[in-house]
Amino acid sequence: MKRININTATPALPQSKVMIIYTGGTFGMAHDANGVLVPFDFNLILEHLPALRNLSLDLTVVSFDQPIDSSNILPSHWQQIAQLIFDNHDSQDGFVVLHGTDTMAFTASALSFMLQGLKKPVVFTGAQLPISEPRSDARENLITSLEIAAAKKNNQAIVPEVCIYFGDELLRGNRSKKVESMHFDAFQSENYPPLAKAGVKIDYNESAILKPKAGLRWLNKLDTSIAILKLFPGITHQTVSAVTGIPGLKAIVMETFGAGNAPTSSSFLNILKEAITKGIIILNISQCPGGMVVQGRYETSKELLQIGVISGSDMTTEAALTKLMVLLAEESHIDLAERITTSVCGEITN
Repeated sequence: MKRININTATPALPQSKVMIIYTGGTFGMAHDANGVLVPFDFNLILEHLPALRNLSLDLTVVSFDQPIDSSNILPSHWQQIAQLIFDNHDSQDGFVVLHGTDTMAFTASALSFMLQGLKKPVVFTGAQLPISEPRSDARENLITSLEIAAAKKNNQAIVPEVCIYFGDELLRGNRSKKVESMHFDAFQSENYPPLAKAGVKIDYNESAILKPKAGLRWLNKLDTSIAILKLFPGITHQTVSAVTGIPGLKAIVMETFGAGNAPTSSSFLNILKEAITKGIIILNISQCPGGMVVQGRYETSKELLQIGVISGSDMTTEAALTKLMVLLAEESHIDLAERITTSVCGEITN
């Protein structure tokens, strides 16, 4: 990885130390002499963002050797980002991760489970337009994210958790979903309030922010033996069987209708029951961006409860998938169903 240091306070002493981790994405692209978009040179960041000098920061910028389009992000990249944060946790006041928007909610969710007991902010942000564009949202997103990453109260970080800053709102990372590809307010958190809103000043919703737990833990193992099964009217039993029959499969995130409802045909339920009997975990997540799964509320979800499908309550698909990856990679699977339904870092309403 490439690493550079920038003191935006020169010649004065910096007030905070923040690490920027650039993975790739729209944010860090700029036009070269031929008009082609190429990765941005962070040595020139003060030329593009002179307002950074007002933040008086000691910045360490770490860039992936080859910037990655977020559609190509893999769990191995999550491990690299998590290790960087874990290794530098005590020496930095906060972290800003520049990431493509398409899979940002997956990466932010994953890191929230991989880095438990954070004492420092990890703020994901990006842009819908490259930083070189006149109307780019990159400048405000980065400046505000850096301010949040450096923010303290009584010498303690104000937001010691993994979050996403976009479109004037700071959202909990594992509660977020990308909902917009053309407008600047790209992310929503339907089931949890914003951690902060940025206007003339940044207003923090302190009652919604996680309180740090003792001891930072880095859970660096991930098990990707998981599938997503999205239900739709007319889904065939062959389709369901094809998913449940994947060799080596350990868990399925099943996206159901409304409050966790699914077809009640005996053939459909028998396929799920057979999979559960084989030890495959089936986690029920609603296709709705807001609300929650309440198995047994309607007749169409009562059968799921009876055969052993686990309710995902109000978790997002992104949080459910990445939480399962972390839990399945642990050596002990004792009380796994209970651990799936218990909030680890604010991803679920208990």
